[in-house]
Amino acid sequence: QPLSTMPGHRFDLAIVGGGIVGAATAREVTKRWPKLRCLLLEKESGLARHQSGHNSGVIHAGIYYQPGSLKAKLCVRGMRLMYDYCDARRLPCKKVGKLIVATREGEFDRLAELKRRGEENRVPDLRLLTNQSEILAVEPNCTGGLRALHSPHTGIADFGAVTRSFGDDFLTSGGEIRLGFELTSVRFDSAQLSEPNGYPLTLQPATGESVSCRRLITCAGLHSDRVAAMTLTKDDASSDSKTAQSPPPPPSIVPFRGDYLVLRPGRESLVRGNIYPVPDPRFPFLGVHFTPRVDGSVWLGPNAVLAFKREGYGLWDISARDLADALSKPGLWRLLAANIGPGLRELRRVIDTGAMVEELRRFVPSLSRDDVARGPSGVRAQALADTGALVDDFVIVGDSEGRVMHVCNAPSPAATSSLAIAEFVADRANEKLGLGLL
Repeated sequence: QPLSTMPGHRFDLAIVGGGIVGAATAREVTKRWPKLRCLLLEKESGLARHQSGHNSGVIHAGIYYQPGSLKAKLCVRGMRLMYDYCDARRLPCKKVGKLIVATREGEFDRLAELKRRGEENRVPDLRLLTNQSEILAVEPNCTGGLRALHSPHTGIADFGAVTRSFGDDFLTSGGEIRLGFELTSVRFDSAQLSEPNGYPLTLQPATGESVSCRRLITCAGLHSDRVAAMTLTKDDASSDSKTAQSPPPPPSIVPFRGDYLVLRPGRESLVRGNIYPVPDPRFPFLGVHFTPRVDGSVWLGPNAVLAFKREGYGLWDISARDLADALSKPGLWRLLAANIGPGLRELRRVIDTGAMVEELRRFVPSLSRDDVARGPSGVRAQALADTGALVDDFVIVGDSEGRVMHVCNAPSPAATSSLAIAEFVADRANEKLGLGLL
């Protein structure tokens, strides 16, 4: 990732997190206020090294989300913006479409409700397929389907490439990117707080030189709760520093790992587009599905199991700190207790690829175990309430001082929505942090 060479360590705005939301936000801010000195900080050696580079690559249309929620509003707009952006930058993307498939009559009412919800969210061109012949016209091998909801505007993209392109745009607009900057603390200088042109926030890394800024936005993904807590905890260790007054604590992040299978070479023609199950509202995730990729491969899955490390993509990747942190959350225990049966099925799919194949055969009965191989894994940062419920919407909070804003929960469809989220964050940052007045 090329870096600019802007001298000094004082900035009008620092943005923490080089995933797709952070990079999109940095790009949007410099588009609106090109005179601001802006810095994007990322702890890895490149952008999009975690969630943004380890996802299924689906451009979602906005079907599932509660009408009126941020997810619903920002996904539908974000989808349009993402297609336009990829086309303008000649980045790989394709409208392959999506079928949400009912394989039993008990799913018909839920499928109809999804159509109603999608239409209320203004998802374009949704169509209910009411018999198998209509389904086969879209997906010739989906012989297990009885009814389906067809979303022709659902697509695929390489979100890692998109993130890096956002970073290039940011650099071109005069921003600076610093890689290898792992934030360990944020300090507030009381002397600088009273100065209208002061730099009251000091961002301290694990190694290297600290930087100072007037305003801060964090988009830290898997570490969003920990980074947010850096500005929400009072620090009286030094007489010349203080933190902002504490608003309600950010929601806790619990990491869930998803493992994929891939279709073996020569079997990619088994599906044309995305094939998803009808989600069961009793369970927290969408279920296993078929997902074409822009490189021509096809991913199948994922399962969903507790990750023992926030950035742990392997079964035996374990962080004592991350695991202890997750197990200390009362909400996690309530979530596990309410989903014992589904949880055991997910664990079985980790061990036995045949179990995932059998689930997928509900939709494409011609799929065999010989058609698949083990594929990649990703880790999803999921905010969890103490009740055990997943925090369903995007969460964006600010401090009472008007200097810091945190994107605390941005799970799927955050990649699809990233350009729209960036617009929303920039609007809020102008209102709450006064970016346009700096």
